[in-house]
Amino acid sequence: MKISILYYSRTGHTREMAESVAEGARTVSGIEVGLFPLDAIDRDFLSESKAVFFGTPTYLASTCWQWKKWFDEPAPCPLAGKLGAVFATANFVQGGADIAIQTLLTHMLVKGMLVYSGGGACGMPYIHLGAVALGEKLEESKPLFRIFGERVARKAMEIFPAKRD
Repeated sequence: MKISILYYSRTGHTREMAESVAEGARTVSGIEVGLFPLDAIDRDFLSESKAVFFGTPTYLASTCWQWKKWFDEPAPCPLAGKLGAVFATANFVQGGADIAIQTLLTHMLVKGMLVYSGGGACGMPYIHLGAVALGEKLEESKPLFRIFGERVARKAMEIFPAKRD
């Protein structure tokens, strides 16, 4: 099963966390991960993906304008029915990462996606809306992002089981 991880990263922080999400997703047997910056998305891979992660930096207590523009335009492929998840990076605890994540979750719902984070149902660590990393704590956040990647990949396998002949 293919899973796409799409991200926008000006400083490299969101890209770094996207790589940790990919590491976690790859621990699930049968998962093939495509990791794409927003300006270089492989449309065929995205089209074939059953799950899509969106990674955003947090600016002015919200998502970056690049994601807003991407969602405002026609999608490069149908997103409806795909499992979606969001992660964010921020410089401050009160920097608005939850708002950035909620903004993208709303866009995903409008596009017809199923959204998932694991919430409290998966136990510790709790990832309520999506994984968040603070700029000065990127290294210590990587295990959380790997767990997030694994949880979403497992849920994708559960929702979209491989077809058997």
